Amino acid sequence: MGDMKEIVLEYIVDEYLDEDDEDEVSYDSPLISSGIVDSFSMVSLKRFLENKYKITLPDEEATPEAFDTVNSICKLVQKHLG
Repeated sequence: MGDMKEIVLEYIVDEYLDEDDEDEVSYDSPLISSGIVDSFSMVSLKRFLENKYKITLPDEEATPEAFDTVNSICKLVQKHLG
């Protein structure tokens, strides 16, 4: 699961952080509650994960809690990888 964490973290840093952002983002950094990921970003992140891992994430499981850290995102993806 280490590779997945790296991929998800890299995507979040590339897509949602400005180059001059001082924020260090780790696997446990709060993404939603800190404002790095908003509801619009969550939709694009969900789409990225579904395309990358060829899965479908049910909307009712794609909650702000599930998307709040890289660790929780990877846990959700793992669950749907079968």
